Order: sequence, then C-alpha cells, then structure tokens
Amino acid sequence: MAIAKAERLMNLALCLLGTRRPLSKRELRDSIEAYVEASRAGKDAAGSDDSFNRMFERDKDDLRELGMVIETVENLDGEVGYLARRDSNRLPPITLDAEEAAALGLAAKVWQQVRLAGAASGALQKLRAAGLPEGVDPYEAHGALEPRIPVHEAAFEPLMLACRDRRPVVFDYRKASAARPESRHVEPWALECWRGHWYLAGFDRDRGAERVFRLSRITGRVRSRGTGFTAPVPDVVTVRETVASWAGEIANRSALIRLRSGAGYPLRAKAVKVQELGNGWDELEIPYGHGLDAWLVEFGPDVVVLEPAELRADVVDRLRAVAKG
Repeated sequence: MAIAKAERLMNLALCLLGTRRPLSKRELRDSIEAYVEASRAGKDAAGSDDSFNRMFERDKDDLRELGMVIETVENLDGEVGYLARRDSNRLPPITLDAEEAAALGLAAKVWQQVRLAGAASGALQKLRAAGLPEGVDPYEAHGALEPRIPVHEAAFEPLMLACRDRRPVVFDYRKASAARPESRHVEPWALECWRGHWYLAGFDRDRGAERVFRLSRITGRVRSRGTGFTAPVPDVVTVRETVASWAGEIANRSALIRLRSGAGYPLRAKAVKVQELGNGWDELEIPYGHGLDAWLVEFGPDVVVLEPAELRADVVDRLRAVAKG
C-alpha cells in the first residue's frame, strides 16, 4: 500500500513538473493510471468523481507537505489547472565545509545494516559531490571513532517501516516481571537506541496511553493492523527521555527499602543514604521514579520495600504475577 501511494505521488509530481501549462483535474485524471483505476472503482459516475477528487486532494496536500510548490491557475474559461514550475522547486546549491561534511559522514557510517547501508552510502556520495573538497577524508580527524548502532532484533525492520508509514501494529510482548508474553496493539511513533538497546515509543491502544517497549522483549512476528492512528503523534517524540523516565532514572522523590547485606550493589550505587540495621540487613534511601518497581523485582528476596505504600503494592503485585506464572 505504501509503495502504491509513493508511486502515485511520484507520477503526479512528474506530471506537474513536466508540463509547460497548467493541467486540469480531468487531464491529470486521464494521465495517471492510479487515478484511472480509482475512477473505475466507483459504483457510478458520482462515486467515481468522488473517489478521484478525494485521492487527488490528499495527494496534492501530501506533495505540498513534502515541500513541493504547486501553483493553482485559473484560465479565461474559469477552469482550474495545476503545475509545479521547475525554478520554484529547485533546491539551492549545497555548500559544506570539511567539518560539516565530516559530521554527516560519521552519521552515514552509523548504519551498518543491510536495509539502511545502501541509503547511507548513497547519501554520503551525494554529500561528497555537493560540498566535500576533493581529497579530504571526512573520517581522518575522527579515525579513532567507529560509530555503529547494532540491530539484532527481528522486530526492528517492520517497526521502522511502520513508524515511517504511520501503520498500527500488533506484537507479543513479554514484560520483565511476566512469565508469558501478551498481545499489544500499538501505534508506533519512533525508534531509538539507548544504552545499547532499541526501544519503541508509541500509543498503546489497550491501555490508552503512551508506552515504551524494548525490542528484545518482543516475541514472534510484528503484524500490521489497518491504517490510521487514533491518538495524536507528538511533534517531537523524545524516546531517550521517555525511556529514562520509565527506567526510573528520572526521579522526583525518594523510596525507603531494606536490602540484604552484600547484595544489590546497583541499588547501593544509587542510594542517597545507607544505614546498617544489623542481622544481615541495611536500610537505603533511593531515588524513586516510574519503573522502579520493575527494577526492584529483579533483586527478589534481597529487597523489601518499606515506603511509599504505592511502590510496595506495585512490587508485591509484580511478584505475585511472576509466582502465578
């Protein structure tokens, strides 16, 4: 579906760029095969016109959102025509100094996967042609750097395409505290690599709220489910900050826990205050943010939450879920 639409938009753009005079809707309708097929799909003449008009208006708006300048011209007979003048749709020359080219070259080297390597290599060649001085190596000043973002999860590619095409997806997801995966219906927003792991941020339809999913916990195949989002997509999806918040690294209050002596060194490293209680236990005050309950569960019987009460209840619920299997 996404490929068909892209082809239709490309054909419309070529028609508008290739004409020396404005083309009417009727002429565009007869020139582009996708519009001809849409017209045939109508049950009657009125339905045929409606199908074409809706598709054409959407396509025209999409091209304009992509930056194409489309002019609307009315002739002496009152008929409206459309064209895209080449001089209005020509980008200015790209000029890059050596440092700018080096930065973009390093960004292109990040992608080592088969799916993205070709696009990154092609972009780098265009950068060299556009602004990189002949004989200058953009990596020479950064020879010690070998940027790489590993992708081992099978879910990465289908989720990347779903984010790009704004397609809802369904996948089975196993939470850290759960013994079995459960189905999740998600409107994917963005993917980001954070501390060596890939995360998806999106709108969870089942829970009616924003959620973050670690790709390594997605089991089975990612399936597409229809088109269109039910929730607005944020203008800027800051997955890194969202993941940090869900991981409990953004905290605005404190929690009091009891920790077995000699255990839980990651918790001790974050502790604001530590007090020895004797009998093999210590009392710690640690930062409390969203996701702390999931982290505490990983320490099993070595941790007892004292306060706040809601954190204690969340940890108990998670432990009960694991016990039930």
